[in-house]
Amino acid sequence: MSVPEQLRYTEEHEWVSGLDGEDGVVTVGITDYAADALGDIVYVSLPEEGQAVTAGEPCGEAESTKSVSDIYSPLSGEVVAVNQGVTEDPATINADPYGEGWLYRIRIDDDNPELLDAEAYSKIIEEA
Repeated sequence: MSVPEQLRYTEEHEWVSGLDGEDGVVTVGITDYAADALGDIVYVSLPEEGQAVTAGEPCGEAESTKSVSDIYSPLSGEVVAVNQGVTEDPATINADPYGEGWLYRIRIDDDNPELLDAEAYSKIIEEA
């Protein structure tokens, strides 16, 4: 399983990039581990642009040939972009979860929970 060092993670298997950016906008996706556990993703439902999302709360769904799983927002804020590419071709998430398979971008609020670094997240998936 790939766990890029530069990203931050949640226990629900979402990743976040761009926390060090000055504009307060981060990119969110699901991890390689989650995509593999789901199997072939055939449908994805994502929040809409302008929608407020809350850290730890469901904001979408990923449906695979195996099951349907909630997608949780890792941080609170406002959705500013949605990856239409994954809604049109959900298999992109399986093929490239950390690149073209990103899900949405949010402008984060000031008060947000700490996220896991790559080492802490790796320990969680090793124990699963």
